[in-house]
Amino acid sequence: MRIPRIVGRMPSGRTHLKIEAILLFGWTALAGYLLSIQAVTVDAVIAFVLAYAFSMLFLSPDLDLARSRASRRWGFARVLWLPYALLFRHRGLSHSPLLGPLTRILYLLAIALLVLLLVALISRRPIGVVLPPGHVVLASLVGLYVPNVTHVTADTIGSAAKRSRSRRRPRHRL
Repeated sequence: MRIPRIVGRMPSGRTHLKIEAILLFGWTALAGYLLSIQAVTVDAVIAFVLAYAFSMLFLSPDLDLARSRASRRWGFARVLWLPYALLFRHRGLSHSPLLGPLTRILYLLAIALLVLLLVALISRRPIGVVLPPGHVVLASLVGLYVPNVTHVTADTIGSAAKRSRSRRRPRHRL
């Protein structure tokens, strides 16, 4: 397997996915070790891995682009992300390491709450929501954040290398 090249240009969607998938193997190995010394629980590891994979595939910072690979992965449901793409300009708040994933998580939660509210109104019954234990929620949040931070870091490295390269080039005068 070839290691993706990110230095010197902006990583493509496929390159981001490769980097995040490679790192998922590393994180899973670390989780396995932590599991073996009983520092984490099995349900927390499963929550982390599933959240990481979901975030890697479906909650990319590039959801602010209406025609990104991440938005196409949503299939027909990608129409749900059109308002998000209109709200956030590309590489703006959506690419913030802390606030970017939070905007997407809150946006998705708002949609889920609207669906639950509609179901409750239509069925005329209250909908009960059961929250998982705190350590599982925390592991899920970390799993949702890590691929996004990786994506933004790869973009930052690519942009810095591109700026550095353009400063070193001599300018030709006519």
